Amino acid sequence: MKIRTEISSKYAEIELHICHNEINDEVRNISSELHMMYDESLTGTDERGNRRLLRPGEITAFYSEGQRVIALGEKERYMISNKLYELEESLTKTHFIRISKSEIVNIRKIRSLDMSLSGTIRILMKNGHEAYVSRRNVSKLKERLKAERMVKQA
Repeated sequence: MKIRTEISSKYAEIELHICHNEINDEVRNISSELHMMYDESLTGTDERGNRRLLRPGEITAFYSEGQRVIALGEKERYMISNKLYELEESLTKTHFIRISKSEIVNIRKIRSLDMSLSGTIRILMKNGHEAYVSRRNVSKLKERLKAERMVKQA
């Protein structure tokens, strides 16, 4: 893959081009990643009341806490107005997966999986956040991880 940066006054805004002789999985994945980074965005409010535009790629997890939905970043938490089911629907083509009734995680931010608990999986995220996969979502998570080539098939 070649990556080229061109700086010129003829460009009023950033343009990203994907060029290849055919449409294949690599082209689709790169395109999907770019759309996830730049098209999808949410507005979150931090604990000081400041509003910020959030890109899904920088979010580790979304979870419910009481009546609120929290977007968890690397170190910070943001309250968002979306419901979990709305997030699940809008993020289906990205790297997020629902792991329980109250949480959706970014599979690209998973550090490790602990399967020592009977019937469930404990997930440790790269930022230290810990989450548990409900029993009915275990097989869905395993399939998704295999599809993402994060888990070697036995």
